[in-house]
Amino acid sequence: MDFKVLLEKITPALRNIARKHLLKGFYDENDLYQEMCLYLWQEYSEGLPIGINEAYAIKGCEFHILNYLRKGRKKFRFVSIDDPISEEGVTLKDIIPAPQDMFLSDLDNQLTIDDIRNKGLTKKESEVFSFLIKGYTVREIAAEIGISHVMVVKYKKKIMNKFKLKGYQK
Repeated sequence: MDFKVLLEKITPALRNIARKHLLKGFYDENDLYQEMCLYLWQEYSEGLPIGINEAYAIKGCEFHILNYLRKGRKKFRFVSIDDPISEEGVTLKDIIPAPQDMFLSDLDNQLTIDDIRNKGLTKKESEVFSFLIKGYTVREIAAEIGISHVMVVKYKKKIMNKFKLKGYQK
């Protein structure tokens, strides 16, 4: 089956899937639809199984979107601080604040984190909090600590509630 014909046939279903999963991420309907189209094109260009039916293609796109949303973390590109980032030759070193300014900001953040950690968190909450500030996901924390991800979510909620009681914004 020709890719264009296949895409025309399943576009309404793909748009419905995009609307259905819209609230699971920070993407709009068109982003999700385009991601499914790209996935379908990749599969098609690599040789989709002959005789594929539309339901198979639609389900494949839906599974791809679910994984895309589940794993959709921001991707980072590492660059040197001395490499130019513009045509004028501006580097990150020129833009980033002086180390003494960063030190004061880091010190303020560290004092806030220490204040929260030392005032009212249980041992388990403190352990979860340590992983959270390191950037671990809920499932990664659960694997590290050896508890279910549901318990990690509960601990996270308790920590957030304690932040609110102490007057912190986030």
